[in-house]
Amino acid sequence: MEQFDVVVLGAGAAGEWFSSVGNQLRVAVVEYNRVGGACPFVACMPSKAMLRAAEVRHLVANAHKLGAASAPISLEDGNRAFAAAVARRDSITSHRDDAGHARALARAGVTLVRGRGHISAPGIVDVGGRLLVFRDLVIATGSSPVVPNVPGLDRVETWTTDQALSAEERPASLVILGAGPAGVELAQMFARFGTRVTLVDPGQHILADEEPAVANALADVLREDGVTIRLGVGAALAEPAAFGARLTLDDGRVLTAERVLIATGRKPNTENLGLEALGVKPGEHGFAIDEHCRVQGQEHVWAAGDVTGVAPFTHTASYQARVVIANLLGTPMKADYRAIPRAVYTDPSVASVGMTQAAAQNAGLAPIMEEFTIDQTSRSAIDNTTHGKVVLVADRKDRTLLGASILSPYAGELIGQAALAIRAGIPLDVFADVVQPFPTYGEALEPPLRKLAGLVV
Repeated sequence: MEQFDVVVLGAGAAGEWFSSVGNQLRVAVVEYNRVGGACPFVACMPSKAMLRAAEVRHLVANAHKLGAASAPISLEDGNRAFAAAVARRDSITSHRDDAGHARALARAGVTLVRGRGHISAPGIVDVGGRLLVFRDLVIATGSSPVVPNVPGLDRVETWTTDQALSAEERPASLVILGAGPAGVELAQMFARFGTRVTLVDPGQHILADEEPAVANALADVLREDGVTIRLGVGAALAEPAAFGARLTLDDGRVLTAERVLIATGRKPNTENLGLEALGVKPGEHGFAIDEHCRVQGQEHVWAAGDVTGVAPFTHTASYQARVVIANLLGTPMKADYRAIPRAVYTDPSVASVGMTQAAAQNAGLAPIMEEFTIDQTSRSAIDNTTHGKVVLVADRKDRTLLGASILSPYAGELIGQAALAIRAGIPLDVFADVVQPFPTYGEALEPPLRKLAGLVV
């Protein structure tokens, strides 16, 4: 048996953070797939690389509108361009080779154990017969795509989002089930390379968890890119066809496509871990944890990342790992999730933080909301930005910001101001008094902030 202070199940974003204490604690990280998790290889990095290629392709097509060409430029064939984008994607993701990530763990003094970890008894993880004894256990096993229960779906050509972002080919037509962040990103990316895309979702608007005004503005962008959006319906039946797949929707409408892309969400990886040996039973959305990221009812079992069901982002996993590490080192730290940013990397991008107006109302607060369109900024005129919106939600009583949602170029960078304001509880009149540089999209924050603060000048 090998003795460790900490055994971490999963070497994704959370697991890799334990390299920071490899010289202070005896740490073993167990991973059966790639060190680094999904984000560097089949999720965040490849999707953003492909989206960037699609964005530049779109810019070239509109170069004459920006004075960069005197007439429209004829784009290269979508298949050849897609192949070039794939080559760059694979280079950025190290061709899905995790050797560099594994070496980084080793240099930090962390023991990497390849294989599936199974808790065989309290304090013991069995990895293919290799027994690791731990004082503390951290569960950071990530999540997997959810496949909806649609009759016949297993008989047609499908991709999960992970598979789509590892694929070499560009389908001529695509039906995407699910209009969440991954669904809308992939819809725009494939459409801009020439794929005929239909986006299907049972919700009333895309990005169901975001402000409707921002989501609807993004839907207009996607339609301009050629994406067909079917809302309020789901897939009822899938059938093989000579050209790929035939999908019958709940409303009887029939769609045809070369391939079906499943983007209906992810589920925490909590099965087959041997949790019964610890008396731990996770819920449908993952482990219930306390404010220190300790699994409830356990003294020495912790969880971080998607398995907690808190916020399924790489930056959340890293944050929770830091919280766990601080507590393991004897420095009590509590997680605060009020200002975890959310981002969708379309063009323009969507970024949000905190509560929507509906969420604030459901929480029993007294929210007030103000909106502002990006096209009222000077930067919009310079960049020829035709779509964009800022929605800010504040607490009428406390006079602090509760939430923000932005559709704009660089929204992911811009949202940091709102995240800080929420996290620090900055008063509205102070936030409204921040001077934004001219000409920037940041100026779009000023008018709604001043209205929320009740300022007249």
